[in-house]
Amino acid sequence: MSLLLSFAPHTLKFKFEAGTSRGVLTSKTTYIATVRDHEFPEVYGVGECGPLKGLSPDDLPDLERILSELAVNFNRLSLGPEGWDYAELLDSLVSLQYPAVRFGLETALCDFQNGGRRVYFDNDFSKGKQSIDINGLIWMGTPAFMEEQIEAKLASGYKTLKMKVGAIDFEQECRLLEGIRKRFSAEEITLRVDANGAFQPGDALRKLERLAAYDLHSIEQPVAKGQPELMAGLVRESPLAIALDEELIGVVSQPGKRELLETIRPPFIVLKPTLLGGFAETRQWIAIAEEMGIRWWITSALESNIGLNAIAQFTAEFANPLPQGLGTGQLYENNFGSGLMIENGRLRMVPGTNAF
Repeated sequence: MSLLLSFAPHTLKFKFEAGTSRGVLTSKTTYIATVRDHEFPEVYGVGECGPLKGLSPDDLPDLERILSELAVNFNRLSLGPEGWDYAELLDSLVSLQYPAVRFGLETALCDFQNGGRRVYFDNDFSKGKQSIDINGLIWMGTPAFMEEQIEAKLASGYKTLKMKVGAIDFEQECRLLEGIRKRFSAEEITLRVDANGAFQPGDALRKLERLAAYDLHSIEQPVAKGQPELMAGLVRESPLAIALDEELIGVVSQPGKRELLETIRPPFIVLKPTLLGGFAETRQWIAIAEEMGIRWWITSALESNIGLNAIAQFTAEFANPLPQGLGTGQLYENNFGSGLMIENGRLRMVPGTNAF
């Protein structure tokens, strides 16, 4: 009697051309991790390894080989259905250099330990008793496309909108934000923006000062990661609150996490479990941030409904009043069926309706 791990690729197809400052996305390949007891194959845990192209440390040309070797090494352990700790397994099998791989294995093991019911965390959200306030994401594109998204999100009851900036003309982006503010005050609609590191050091502060005129909540990652002194200076001088996002990726040690936050002292950090190495690593960031008075929210990273489901359940473990950056499962033409649904800008779950 032993547990078996396997990975299967799945190419997700976007319903539209999803624009970011790193380019336009039309598809995304993810790998579905399955852990099952070969004697009881109907009980299995499911996870997702979905690195982001050009951003995840494990976006590698030989990722399939790495996953295959991981499955071989896991299966050699001849684990029974009980008597093991998945945190210890993760540390022994997967380096923190492969955060999406760790997240995929961790979620599959977590699901299996909870009976293979797609209950990663047994809380009021997974029971359908609690919903999570989320922001409505406005993707980059033509001004008309972005305006269309804004209207759709407002009509759906979102009270927080997050707009990608940095790819189209900056003046056009400002006009879109100005148009929202002319209709809704900051008390009525909260606005966040995300530059994905697109601003150049020489004009970043000028753009931040310009954006602050629109009563924005915050801006994520205004300049590219790896410039901590520049970012620290922007945090001190910017009239607009800055949230670190990509800056956190690849910082794996607890002292390294603390040093980064002490150097930059951001008002906010944005946590993406797929890019940080899973839930244990995310909890460590949260503990350090809260100790330093830094606020945070959790964001999905274009996972399918499998990864999104696990991240949403994890998010509900915390009493965080800030709107979270969770996806809605509606990006892809060929997503997996799930019980996730949106009601007035809040994410909720219908238990027992996952089709994966």
